[in-house]
Amino acid sequence: MKNNVELLSSERLEPLGKNMKIVVSDDHTFGTDAVLLSDFSKIKRKEKAVDLGTGCGIIPLLWCKKETNSLTAVDIQEKAVSQAKKSVLLNSVEERLNVIQADLRNLKGVLPFGEFDLVTMNPPYKPVGSGIESLSEADKIARHETMCKIEDAVSAAASLLRFGGRFCMCHRPERLCDIIVAMREGKLEVKRIRFVCEKEGVAPWLVLVEGKRGAKPHVTVEKSLIMKNSDGSVSDELREIFGDYMEGHQ
Repeated sequence: MKNNVELLSSERLEPLGKNMKIVVSDDHTFGTDAVLLSDFSKIKRKEKAVDLGTGCGIIPLLWCKKETNSLTAVDIQEKAVSQAKKSVLLNSVEERLNVIQADLRNLKGVLPFGEFDLVTMNPPYKPVGSGIESLSEADKIARHETMCKIEDAVSAAASLLRFGGRFCMCHRPERLCDIIVAMREGKLEVKRIRFVCEKEGVAPWLVLVEGKRGAKPHVTVEKSLIMKNSDGSVSDELREIFGDYMEGHQ
């Protein structure tokens, strides 16, 4: 790492493996769902990709470990963008990853439409008015659909993708019907679905979905990802997905 960055008192560094680190804070951090989405997207080295609602930038930073070269991260929140930019400098990937502050509902003229191979998003899960709303403004934006609904994410992705391009997102399983409907109405056909379960025999807590622009109807439901073995230990597949990131946290 060639560049030093000055962290705020609210910010801290977290190792990602391969000598990479990410700047996180209580307002803008990441969870298992983002790491799983990064893996599920199956990015290829030469693909042009954008991560919407990037937060601290975890998904494109994990992509950088795979030597991808044409990456963009978008978020509406100034502090999240500032954090992500610090991580870019810290890891010396500024020639590979561009971070911009923008509203995904208004990307015309900000990013080129119809040119991306891959779009991802880990969107807010909770509809406005459902459950107990988070107290901080950052939490409300990240967890509740105050500034981004499923339809907004799908519309943005459909505009950015080339014909045959892919949009990958994660969400709660109870919203799967909403995702399928939104994608089909947005001219994206769902092609892959994968459920994630804490352990064998329990209901899934997460669903990963891939839609493709201009594809014909046909969906593959992949084998569920089981996170833990019966004895509570981490499953081999989850260990493989997390790779050296997990090794740094044991």
